[in-house]
Amino acid sequence: MRAQTTARADVREAILDAVDRRLARFGYKKMTIEELAADAGIGKGTVYLHFSSKEEAVLSHVDRIVERLSSRLELIAAGPEPAPSRLRAMLIERVLFRFNAVQHYSESLNDVAASIRPGLIERRARHFQQEAQILARVLTAGRRAGELEVDRIAETSRAMVEATNALLPYSLSPKELGNAKDVQRRAGLIADLLVRGVSVARAGRKTAR
Repeated sequence: MRAQTTARADVREAILDAVDRRLARFGYKKMTIEELAADAGIGKGTVYLHFSSKEEAVLSHVDRIVERLSSRLELIAAGPEPAPSRLRAMLIERVLFRFNAVQHYSESLNDVAASIRPGLIERRARHFQQEAQILARVLTAGRRAGELEVDRIAETSRAMVEATNALLPYSLSPKELGNAKDVQRRAGLIADLLVRGVSVARAGRKTAR
């Protein structure tokens, strides 16, 4: 049973890898289940065992990107660095990870998946909420440690997500956003402003010398 479960997971991953390749090369409209199956080296019926439609396959591909990002954010959140440093790293990572995941696309994600925009928007809201919750845990820990001054943690975490959303490859293509180093630099500037705004040092609460 374990071997069968592993095999199913491997097939699913192969299909999602094929989704990524075909989105990058041809876009959503030109993608077919038959082509996905051929690209993944499986039969058409096997694709339907995992996904009810190509729309569901593409949305699951987006989910996979964010699942991997969330694992990265959780790892940073659990690190030994001070809360302000962790927050800054997480805000930059949520931008750069997405950029790197789709940098081989010639269009923005909105353009690539224009036909399934309603589903993409619904998924996106859920993803952003998930990321905000991880940020909120670090804000809470930082406040308890006396490193951060923040009253409305849930609102602040959502604001941090919304502020860095401007650099996500949704409305802008990777080409329009620039190269990875430039995206990282711009994300760093925004992250610095956001973290400085909630730091104890900013609030003037450093121990008097």
